[in-house]
Amino acid sequence: MTSAGIGIHEKYFGNIFMVIAPSGAGKSTLVSALLAQDSQISLSVSCTTRPPRSNEKEGINYYFISIEEFQCRKKSGEFLESAKVHGNYYATSRLLIEEHMRKKGKDVLLEIDWQGALQVRKHFANAIGIFILPPSIDALEKRLKSRGTDECSVINRRLLAAGREMAHAPEADFIVINEDFQRALSDLQAVVTSTRLHFDSQRERHEKLFIELGIHSLTSETNF
Repeated sequence: MTSAGIGIHEKYFGNIFMVIAPSGAGKSTLVSALLAQDSQISLSVSCTTRPPRSNEKEGINYYFISIEEFQCRKKSGEFLESAKVHGNYYATSRLLIEEHMRKKGKDVLLEIDWQGALQVRKHFANAIGIFILPPSIDALEKRLKSRGTDECSVINRRLLAAGREMAHAPEADFIVINEDFQRALSDLQAVVTSTRLHFDSQRERHEKLFIELGIHSLTSETNF
C-alpha cells in the first residue's frame, strides 16, 4: 500500500501495523493473541456506528457512537481515516494514534479495512500493511456461519464483499494465510519482529548506543 506521505520516523517513535482482512478471516482473534504475547504493541481502538455484539465491550473492542457524533467528529478533523463498511461507519482517531506514537518503543496496531489503510498511508508513509487471508472461500463461509451472530443475508453480503476486499491483498507489505492458527500467529509475530529490526527502528530504540558507536543514517543512495 504505497503512497506519498510523512514517514513515521520523521515525527514519531515506534511502528504502525495495519492488519487488514475480509470479515471471517480470523483477524480479530489473531490480533488478540498477538497483543496478549507482545506488550510492546498498543491497539488502536476504532470508533463505529454499528451496535455492539454480545461479546464486545466499549473502549476495548470499539468506541460505539451515534451517526450524529461520528459526523461531528469527522467534520472537526479528528479522524485519521474513516470508511463505510457493510452499512456502518468506522474511523480511527488521529489524536489517539499520535499520542501512542510519541511513546518511544511502543508500536501501534490498527485493525482496519483496505480503504482505511490507504488513508493512513497518506499520513504515515512507513505504516506496515499485513493482509490476513483465509485458506479458502469455503473455510471463510464456515467461519462466518459459526459465529451465530449474523443472518444469512448478512453472511451472503459479506462473502460477496470478501472477493472485492481480497483483490487488494497485493497492496499490502505482508500476507498471512490463516489456515493453522498457531502458524498464522507465528507469521504475524515474525512480521512485527522483522520490522523492529529495520535500521530506523533500531536506531530509535537504541539511540545512545548508535551515537556511541558512531553509526549514522546513510547520506547517499548507497545500500547493501
